[in-house]
Amino acid sequence: MAKKNKKKGQTKPKQQVDVSVAQVEEQTEQNEVVVGTPKETEAKQADKSKPEKKTDKKKNKVKKPSKTAKKIKETTSELKKVTWPSFLTVVKKTGVVLAVVIIFAVVLFGIDRLLSWLFELLTTSVA
Repeated sequence: MAKKNKKKGQTKPKQQVDVSVAQVEEQTEQNEVVVGTPKETEAKQADKSKPEKKTDKKKNKVKKPSKTAKKIKETTSELKKVTWPSFLTVVKKTGVVLAVVIIFAVVLFGIDRLLSWLFELLTTSVA
């Protein structure tokens, strides 16, 4: 009878196997049995010895988004981050802007009238 030296809950670590898909395909190709006439067999083996050309370049390419699509995506993501003001805040600030514009318009109109009056006074007294 063999004694078990393992404690409960302990397991032996498993070995990791790192095999790529290309290695597996290569191994299966080597293990295949070629059936056919000697000429066909030679042709198939010659084809296997040559590196395969990639004819489907479009399948392997990752489609990059256009510049316009990329800009639109970036813009929408930035707009999601914006904290928009409430309606009342917008109305109040719009009122402030309109008031300042009206005040400046009145001041500029007054300066214009004053300067035109002075110009008329100067031109009439000289003549």
